[in-house]
Amino acid sequence: MAIPHEHGGNVFAVARNLGLAPERIIDFSASINPLGMAPGVREALNASVDRLLHYPDKGATELKQALAEYHGIGSAEIAVANGSTELIHLLPRTFPGKKALVVAPAFAEYALALERAGWEIDYYTLSSADDFALDTIALGQKLAAGYDMLFLCNPGNPAGNLLPLRDLTGVIDICRESGTFLVLDEAFIDFCEEESAKHLVRGNPRAVLLRSMTKFFGIPGLRLGYAIAAVETVAQIVAQQDPWNVNTAAQVAGVASLADDDYCRRTRSYIDEQRARLATALAGIPGLQVFPGRANYLLVRILRQGVSARQLREALLAKGILIRDCGNFQGLDVSFFRVAVRLKEENDLLVRALAAELG
Repeated sequence: MAIPHEHGGNVFAVARNLGLAPERIIDFSASINPLGMAPGVREALNASVDRLLHYPDKGATELKQALAEYHGIGSAEIAVANGSTELIHLLPRTFPGKKALVVAPAFAEYALALERAGWEIDYYTLSSADDFALDTIALGQKLAAGYDMLFLCNPGNPAGNLLPLRDLTGVIDICRESGTFLVLDEAFIDFCEEESAKHLVRGNPRAVLLRSMTKFFGIPGLRLGYAIAAVETVAQIVAQQDPWNVNTAAQVAGVASLADDDYCRRTRSYIDEQRARLATALAGIPGLQVFPGRANYLLVRILRQGVSARQLREALLAKGILIRDCGNFQGLDVSFFRVAVRLKEENDLLVRALAAELG
């Protein structure tokens, strides 16, 4: 049965349906930095308004150079995009193949992109019984059956589990041996940057690492992402991209975001503290199981019979709180939901509302 392609963060549609202003809804369905964008971004955007009279820099040269310095790699190893989703849809159309494996539960756009490109899709589904741990030996046995592309997200979305670098090294080796093109999605790795595999994929023509600037840097409305890959692989991706795919405002915001080291440190510290605090509070509510995670969200399971995530979502919406029902993720059922880590007072409000509903 096909899995519906839904996303969190549809706060505008939800607000219209409820007859409310979007600002009246506390959105826990989209995992965006609760501290907002870096302080210098607004000023940089205001100062760049006159640039909108011109076409964007087609090569996004300044942004690519800032990314190269941020990651300690060459600018030729980077392809910038209109959000990492642009790249997800571009890759199956750029690189040859017909059969793909997706490590699930996973972001719905992987399957949608593969379907639109005419690929056959199979899933390697992780189990909640062991906190969605990935068995690299079993994965290697699965890939031996013959797959042209592998989609893997780290930290996992929506599970939040982090695959250690030593295991990622094994995955890369397995893909090389099986001839499988690896797409490693690190959309949320900024929250634990030291665990990024960016230096493991360098020079590997059969691997692409995807990054997003919308989550950690708090600019989802500007749509900005990028790929890190071998120089020749980046060239193949860029050759397939539409001209002016990244607008001027997004490029300016990206450069300003990367320049603020203090903002990055504060974000990681705040999220680590509030994630641990929120996880403890949620686990204290009878009937809830909280899964460990390293990103800015937590996956939660309802253990009480007769209560679904969709029912809980509707009940919380009446209080102006939006959570992510995860029942449509491959490998999950109607008992799972995901919540973003937001500001302390908002997290406390969520916990009180959940406790009241589950009584």
